[in-house]
Amino acid sequence: MACAAGLLAGVATLCAQRPFREYPGREYSNFPIPPDWHEKTEWVFARLMYPTMPGVHRRGYGRRGWGDPWTQGYTSWTTDYPRSDRHFSAALRRLTRIHARSVEQPVNLDEGDEFDWPWLYAVEVGHWNLTDSQAKALREYLLRGGFFMCDDFHGTEEWDVFVNSMQRVFPDRPIVEIENPDQIFHSVFDLDGRYQVPGEQYVRSGHTYEYDGYIPHWRGIYDDHGRVMVAICFDMDLGDSWEHADNPEYPERFSALGIRIGVNYAVYAMTH
Repeated sequence: MACAAGLLAGVATLCAQRPFREYPGREYSNFPIPPDWHEKTEWVFARLMYPTMPGVHRRGYGRRGWGDPWTQGYTSWTTDYPRSDRHFSAALRRLTRIHARSVEQPVNLDEGDEFDWPWLYAVEVGHWNLTDSQAKALREYLLRGGFFMCDDFHGTEEWDVFVNSMQRVFPDRPIVEIENPDQIFHSVFDLDGRYQVPGEQYVRSGHTYEYDGYIPHWRGIYDDHGRVMVAICFDMDLGDSWEHADNPEYPERFSALGIRIGVNYAVYAMTH
């Protein structure tokens, strides 16, 4: 009976999910949609949409020049999108038995459907600026069993911006280093020998770091039962390692590790 109830709940969730939608990204505005995009699957790459914090590294908002058009795309949350998402979904299909949808799903916390997507990813969170209502929604999502992975932010300034919003999500829960024995590093691949995964800028600079982010950190926030709710990849850029997995100029060793970390996190999210 329990299995049957779980199956019915899963079917109900699939039926309740918003249809696929797409926005113009910072780097891609007309990326080909795979022919099987409409398949009903058991896992979807859900990408968090968020308002942008102006002034980080003296930057403004988006390329439209005024205001923050975050609900229409173009801004920080669309970095690497959708190429990174679709490459990772394809890798998850190939490396596991998980039936992953070939296209991603942008999720706006103001719309209230985040509970339909049990794995949520955000990029460039050194530029996010959650509202109080969005922070509350994310907190409820995580405490109900959701999983949030964030990535691609670097250095002291971006860490401070990230913490500014994350402390509104969890003012009473510490951010800690995830230790090597944690199951999140061993759910599929054993990842004790991790190293800094740089963005595509490495091809030009030869540097694995950006700003003063010299040392990579795998940090997290745990729930009361010892489950990682928030997996924080700081001073690294896994999104670029997925995005450029087919780029012959970007070293394979970085994509190999970046994809394995993502696979571990996705499987951990589905089993914990």
